[in-house]
Amino acid sequence: MFDDESPKKKKKVTPSEALSKVYNYCAYQERSHREVKEKLFSYGLHSDEVEQILSKLITDGFLNEVRFAKAFAGGKFRMQKWGRIKIENELNALGLSRNCIRSGMKEILDDDYQKTLQQLLKKKNALISEPNLFKKETNLHSTLLDAASNPTSFANTQRNPLNYSMNFPLLESFT
Repeated sequence: MFDDESPKKKKKVTPSEALSKVYNYCAYQERSHREVKEKLFSYGLHSDEVEQILSKLITDGFLNEVRFAKAFAGGKFRMQKWGRIKIENELNALGLSRNCIRSGMKEILDDDYQKTLQQLLKKKNALISEPNLFKKETNLHSTLLDAASNPTSFANTQRNPLNYSMNFPLLESFT
């Protein structure tokens, strides 16, 4: 009755059908060139067909890597509270140019970044029930490093790493 042994064959999509599908794919949310290219190849298209469709998408304004970088950086920061380095690394992994990444990172304002980290520290401080002040500061410091992924953007902890609150103004109000 059922033929479980034969894998389902994907029907090869024509370039015009692929273009229509990819218009919808790009209209749903911002996409990187790499994501769209992978999607087109998954439809069984050849590289010359993929390149033609990509150029059409760019010309029609459906595909723009600067716009993608801005949406990605802003979204990951606001929604998932990612740090700058993590976002940059992910954009780099997606194959974006250095200029696109820089444009995207401008979406994260320094004041918003500091406020988000302060909120994260307050939340974490409320959860820590450690009586040892040193362990509590260490825990908060590691939370900051995990969230920010860029310790130099907050303070220089190199001078006296054992006294975080002296070098970490964000931690002073939590100790």
